[in-house]
Amino acid sequence: MPGTNEIKQRIDSVKSTQKITNAMYLISSTKLQKAKQKLDDAKPYMRALETEIRRILDNAEEDDIYFHPDNYNTGMEKVPVILVITADKGLAGSYNNNVIKATETELKRKPNARLYVVGDYGRRYFTQRKVPFVDTFVYTSQDPTFHRSRRISAELLQLFNEGTINDIQVIYSRLQGIGDAEVERVRLLPLARPSSAEIRKAAEKKKTDEYNPFEFLDYLNDSGEHGGYKKAKLPFYPSVHAVLDSIMQSYLSSYIFGALLESYCSEQNARMNAMNSANENAEELKHELTVRFNRVRQADITQEITEVSAGSKAQRKKREKEGR
Repeated sequence: MPGTNEIKQRIDSVKSTQKITNAMYLISSTKLQKAKQKLDDAKPYMRALETEIRRILDNAEEDDIYFHPDNYNTGMEKVPVILVITADKGLAGSYNNNVIKATETELKRKPNARLYVVGDYGRRYFTQRKVPFVDTFVYTSQDPTFHRSRRISAELLQLFNEGTINDIQVIYSRLQGIGDAEVERVRLLPLARPSSAEIRKAAEKKKTDEYNPFEFLDYLNDSGEHGGYKKAKLPFYPSVHAVLDSIMQSYLSSYIFGALLESYCSEQNARMNAMNSANENAEELKHELTVRFNRVRQADITQEITEVSAGSKAQRKKREKEGR
């Protein structure tokens, strides 16, 4: 059984580790709040672009390479692209493992896919397992910026327009709530036309919306007043492709930027939960070690008292024997 000194050293070690985990918890909490604020600031722009893309899909009658890229034949082999967003380091629970597991599942379905990885953790993982990935951009997952997302989207969009790739997917972790995150797999291109059910659902939701910043694009006011709105058909000049081509870069950049922010928020939230669990485990371990320390110390004290009592008793018997 370890002595009191050994147990005391273990208690001190647990306390030192707990200081580190508590500091990491506070740092992650601060980073999470900043990332959430940045995401909230970007959401109106992202929603506006998504609204315009859906409006074009609803009104466009002709096909386009952004709808059906297989019809755009350049004679080159077309392959899908998978953009994976991981963290730069671990200590975040199952955050990285969930994203990597979803990526490996997708790679089994599409073995010829080009893999792009954001985050050092994912790059180290795939390098160790000799899974090839494109390293034309090597970005950190910390503190996402719109400039970074624009560079990523520019390269992917160029490959798509050239006909080298025919599918762009992004796999990342989305923060659903406090302590809850879910891995998302979203196809960015080609765009999918909404079904009739989705159109009806969007129409019902629109009736309940208090404010639609793009309402002036939906209706024309013949009377010049706020009443008597009439449904308008969107014109495309000079063509649907030209309109899409002008906003596709912004659309991809905003979605990738949102995915980077969502992943960063999920990472910090997962790390907060992991550090909180570590703190709770440290408290339990300290309690167990303290109880063991008290028992060992009490046993030592009892042994010392027993030895003193036995020695005193032996001395008393010796004096009595000499007195006789």
